[in-house]
Formats: sequence, structure tokens, C-alpha cells
Amino acid sequence: MAKVKLVYFDFHGGRGEPARLALHIGGVTFEDQRVAFSDWPAIKPQMPYQALPVLEVDGKLLAQSNSINRFVGKLTGLYPNDPWQAALCDEIMDAVEDSTRLLAGTFGIKNDEEKKAARQVLADGPLRLSLQQMQTRLEQSGGNYFADDRLTVADLKVFAWIKDLRSGNFDYIPTDLTNRVAPLLIAHFERVNTHPKVVAYYASR
Repeated sequence: MAKVKLVYFDFHGGRGEPARLALHIGGVTFEDQRVAFSDWPAIKPQMPYQALPVLEVDGKLLAQSNSINRFVGKLTGLYPNDPWQAALCDEIMDAVEDSTRLLAGTFGIKNDEEKKAARQVLADGPLRLSLQQMQTRLEQSGGNYFADDRLTVADLKVFAWIKDLRSGNFDYIPTDLTNRVAPLLIAHFERVNTHPKVVAYYASR
């Protein structure tokens, strides 16, 4: 059995959460190394692309969240074997990354009024559109899951993103945005959130 370690920041959510969930759901024993933000500057130069998450497998490092998700998905059976379904899985994970980058672009805005204005523009425009487009893709895939008609890492990626958007951690992004513009994503969120192994994962933490 390979020795697996996932390195990510010390909070629930973000780009590292889908891989954490997948490993837990798949029953893969792994070290969940959680990095305090105060420790990050010292660790950052050692990481590929100076970013997290990073997956370590038998001492070898793999970076980029969706590459990690694909690897972990294959390891746990949470990634489709069929090439088309695998592509659909990749598509939705890339769509979440696009939205994440939009929001991340506002993190460096120091002036509160400027940040408020920028995030209101995002919420009313690109983020709203992205959520609606994801909802459409969910409908086109049958309404329950994004690929393969079953739980995959794509669903975990969307779940973590919606969880973040509803958390209240992003000032001036309405926590009810997804509820208002993409209710099917909320139903999908609850479907994943009530999965027995997801419930057990959060209960253990």
C-alpha cells in the first residue's frame, strides 16, 4: 500500500477538500497534513509551483488540485472509466477552478469599498452565470450527479465550492446566491452532504 499524504491549509473547504473527502470515502489511509497560515511562508518554496494542495505518494509530489483529484479519484474508484464520462468530470472541475480564480482575484484588494464593489460585480455577473451553467450541466447529466450517474470527484469539487460560497467567509458574496440562482445545485449539495461517509468525515473533525 502506497504511503499517501495530503498537504493543505488547516481549514475545511478550499481546493484541498475534495481530495480529503475522496480519500476518506474510498477508505484510503492517508496523512492529513494541515498547514497553519503562519507556517506557510517557510514551506512555500519547497512546494511545486509554490502552492497548495500537494499530494505526496511514497515521497513523490503531485501538485495542481484537479490533477490531484483525478489521481485520487482513480485510486478510490471515484473517477469514471469511460473516456466521455471522465471528460465530463474534468469539465466541471475546470469550471469550478475558473470561478475560484475569479474570486481569488479580489483577495488582494485592500480598500474595503473597492472589494465590496468588485465582489458585487462578480456575484451579479460571472459567478451567477457560472452557477447557472453548472446547474444546466447537472440537468443534462440526469440531475443527480455530474458524471457517470454516480458520485465522483467532480461532485466533491462542486460540493466544496458551494460549501465555501455559503460559508459567509467571503465578504460581500451573498451566502444565499446559489439558493437564488441555482437551486438544483443546493439539492446536489445536500445529496453529497448527507452521504454517510461525508457525514462521518465531518463528524470525526
